Amino acid sequence: MTEFQITIDCAEPDRLARFWAEALRYELQEPPAPHESWSAYWVSVGMPEEEADDGYDSIIDPSGGRPRVWFQVVPEAKSLKNRLHFDLLVGGGRGVAIESRILSVQAEADRLVALGATLLKVMDNSHMNHYAIAMADPEGNEFDIV
Repeated sequence: MTEFQITIDCAEPDRLARFWAEALRYELQEPPAPHESWSAYWVSVGMPEEEADDGYDSIIDPSGGRPRVWFQVVPEAKSLKNRLHFDLLVGGGRGVAIESRILSVQAEADRLVALGATLLKVMDNSHMNHYAIAMADPEGNEFDIV
């Protein structure tokens, strides 16, 4: 088995780590012992002190079952549609009545808007037993709620 993490390029890792920790119900990853801050850790592994940020840059699944997500600083802004995105599966799948799934998806969209997400598009194909909402995180990375 190959272990993996998901890496998301961004301008503000701490901001996105905090958003996605809430969105995915993850936890902010604490720096490794004996370091009391991420800045101290990064300096210990050779990063220049002026580049070492004290904010969080990674999140982990509290149950340990899902992959770690690392938010990597890059100098360029996002300019095009994501080639990879998260689908947050909150509706329960096609075995759940469409009316119930719509309520679950809408409730999650409302929760994430309150955390800083932007609603992009409602995809109401209930006649095909499908309902989803396209959203963007605080830096404009697209994701869907299904």
